Amino acid sequence: MAETTNRILINLLPHREMKRERRKKDFVGLMVLAGIVTCGIAGAIAMGINQQISTQADRNTFIKQANDKLDAQIKEIATLRQEIDGLKARQQAVENLQSDRTTPVHLLDELVKHTPEGVYMKQVRQDDRKLTLVGLAQSNERIADLLSRLSNQTVWLEKPDLIESKLVWLGTPNARDSKQVYEFAMTTMVKRPNAPDPKKAAQPAASAKAGSVGGSAAPTVAATTPPSTPSKTQ
Repeated sequence: MAETTNRILINLLPHREMKRERRKKDFVGLMVLAGIVTCGIAGAIAMGINQQISTQADRNTFIKQANDKLDAQIKEIATLRQEIDGLKARQQAVENLQSDRTTPVHLLDELVKHTPEGVYMKQVRQDDRKLTLVGLAQSNERIADLLSRLSNQTVWLEKPDLIESKLVWLGTPNARDSKQVYEFAMTTMVKRPNAPDPKKAAQPAASAKAGSVGGSAAPTVAATTPPSTPSKTQ
């Protein structure tokens, strides 16, 4: 019994090398596992980044398409504005033509009403809003009276301006039937009232009628034609 108790057991197997190999295997396994986990995490991150890039690309495509639509709408709106401006210009031209169609009638009526007695119109020429009057008058006072009437009493005329006034002969100078008169030229501007007030337009006619009733002649254009073409004073 004593011999059995005092026996020393010796393990002759290479247990240290085995532990070392086991540790190496565990380390390699951990490294492989860490590599796999790292690759998985990197793959997940890469997939997330790719997904975000794809989402942003879709957003960019949507924004680009929306911008293209807006550009097309803006071009269409600009075209529509040009068409609207063209239609407005045509409408204004038509309105001007319609309003100008009756202008000569009103101008002749104004001249008949406000031309003093003793004044004879030889030429009436209109260039847009500018009206040129050429005629004969018995005296400069008649011309001044015409200027005053065209300046203050007319609805369709304004800003009269005398260009010239000169003394001429009707007929042969120094002959018995010859007569000295004043040849004048003046300009005045044509108004374009949207709707002429009939009361204002009727006032000159009423005053002319009152003048004829009171005994004075109503202002009209002289109807007598000069016997010959006026010539300049020698």
